[in-house]
Amino acid sequence: MRSRLVIVHRYFGLVLAGFLLLAGATGSLLAWYEELDATVNPALLRAAPPAPGARPLDPLQLRAAVAAHYPDARVDFVPLMHVPGHAPYFQLSPKPGTRLADDQVFVNPYDGTILGARRWGDIGQGMTNLLPFIYRLHFSLAMDTVGPLLLGVVALIWTVDCFIGAYLTFPVRRRGTPPAAGKTWLSRWWPAWKVRWTSGSYKLNFDLHRAGGLWPWAMLFILAWSSVGFNLTEVYQPVMRTLFAHQLAEDAMPRRTAPQAQPGMSWEAARETGRRLMQSEARARGASVVEETLLRYDARSATFRYMVKSSADIRDRIGSTSVVFDANTGQPYFFWWPTGAASGDTIRTWLTSLHLAALWGVPFKIFMCLLGLAVAMLSATGIVIWWRKRAARGAVSSAGYRRFAGS
Repeated sequence: MRSRLVIVHRYFGLVLAGFLLLAGATGSLLAWYEELDATVNPALLRAAPPAPGARPLDPLQLRAAVAAHYPDARVDFVPLMHVPGHAPYFQLSPKPGTRLADDQVFVNPYDGTILGARRWGDIGQGMTNLLPFIYRLHFSLAMDTVGPLLLGVVALIWTVDCFIGAYLTFPVRRRGTPPAAGKTWLSRWWPAWKVRWTSGSYKLNFDLHRAGGLWPWAMLFILAWSSVGFNLTEVYQPVMRTLFAHQLAEDAMPRRTAPQAQPGMSWEAARETGRRLMQSEARARGASVVEETLLRYDARSATFRYMVKSSADIRDRIGSTSVVFDANTGQPYFFWWPTGAASGDTIRTWLTSLHLAALWGVPFKIFMCLLGLAVAMLSATGIVIWWRKRAARGAVSSAGYRRFAGS
């Protein structure tokens, strides 16, 4: 059994190595996505107040300014929260029969001036898309159709290999040998957690691979399984819905035969409807609303999604507590709470928040940055182990052939 698992782990590792090397290196950068993007593109993402105490314009005024500037675009995404010193961005989608050069627009929140635009992730536009392109590499290999599916399969293999790799570190007692006197199973396992820094390059490489996989094992599993959730919902959803309860969400969305280009109510009325519905639901649940974060119109279902950061949110940044309601009548379809409402959704919120380094501020970002480098290191050391063993087997085979030929 163990020898077979060694072979499975070896070939799983070879399949995963290149992908995880890329994912680890890019993931370590993405822990600082917002900070790095603002550093690379200060003219787009920075917006200092014109005077001390200056107040930003209403987000719906900014939306109107963007819509007027891009008459061929639909502006269905409105950030409602204001981050001092930062420029909000609006997503654009083309109206029927039109094409857009850009799909992300940055606006000065104090006067509505368009600061610039980019086609998110298009590295052909140069450094302005450096961080978005790294993001695309991380989540889809910059192949928006095949890439997510491929990385989802890789993530599933990685999830399984997490358990195989951990099992292979367990201590083994050879047949016919008595158990070590006075040694517990845990004490015999302990050497697998250590690194022999002065015992030669081979042992150092091997220990870095073995111990480097054991110490952060729980987080490696979280990264692997959450990646399945991001990219291979065909596997993640059936498994998690079988094991855990979930709230109504997309299942409760209305189905339309054709998109409704414009909502039946104004954006101002939609925001007020969202506020009213969310406050009422929060009071009923004994929760509190911290700040509103997003208002989005979905033409495919003719619904608005109003999002807030609530006491049920755990992320440092944008909240995901939300209500979805009819864009014509204001009738609510469902509320979604990130934690506390259903165990499956609570687990997913924690998995995705940990993966995105969206918790606990700078210390956890540093940890996730280092973990990304550790993932890359595990891939590199695994390749070295395989190569050295392959070379050793080749040397033994060559020596045996020479002895046979000489006889």
